[in-house]
Amino acid sequence: MEEKVLIVDDEESIVTLVQYNLERAGYETDVAYDGLDALEKATTEPFDFIVLDLMLPGMEGTEVCKSLRQKQIDTPILMLTAKDDEFDKVLGLELGADDYLTKPFSPKEVVARTKAILRRTKQRDTSNPSTYIKIADLIVYPQQYEATIKGEGLTFTRKEFELLHYLAKHKGKVLSRDQLLSAVWNYDFVGDTRIVDVHVSHLREKIEPETKHPVYIKTIRGLGYKMEEPF
Repeated sequence: MEEKVLIVDDEESIVTLVQYNLERAGYETDVAYDGLDALEKATTEPFDFIVLDLMLPGMEGTEVCKSLRQKQIDTPILMLTAKDDEFDKVLGLELGADDYLTKPFSPKEVVARTKAILRRTKQRDTSNPSTYIKIADLIVYPQQYEATIKGEGLTFTRKEFELLHYLAKHKGKVLSRDQLLSAVWNYDFVGDTRIVDVHVSHLREKIEPETKHPVYIKTIRGLGYKMEEPF
């Protein structure tokens, strides 16, 4: 069965170009030209991947992304943005997008990113890691993409969970922000490590007894972060 991609952009020329190249690469496609239509399609039809423009009529791409993640729809999302702006990139990823691409872009790059993200998703789904990782009251279940703290279930975006899992898997090791970017996002952000700090902050809000005095995820000044067993 062909993998199905939803292409969302209000510029018909971009939709046509991306659709042509994805179909040539063997993907089935559907399209939407505004955010509300995109949200309806993504929540009622099965898609393997979504190419989502940031600026859309009806509902912006960031809101579409946020709504899908709130509905626990974890279809991989490649965010398109016409703005070469750090805030837009960080915001899109913070809301649950898997990657971003700045316009103008090569349609071949869209195909390459789609293949790479879907390949990583398949590797994740077919892997057979240890049943769980336990660190004091925190238990991480890699195969189920779930975690609990004191027995209570936690809710994460895809990247929040992947970051938590990576930190837990390397408990006791100091990990630089660049290491975390490479391991979790698998993409060169050209030194832009703010996205790591944002995600660590979100994780602390969910797992730390006191966010101002973290006992699980410690900041190692000048180096990065380290997951520790609380005393």
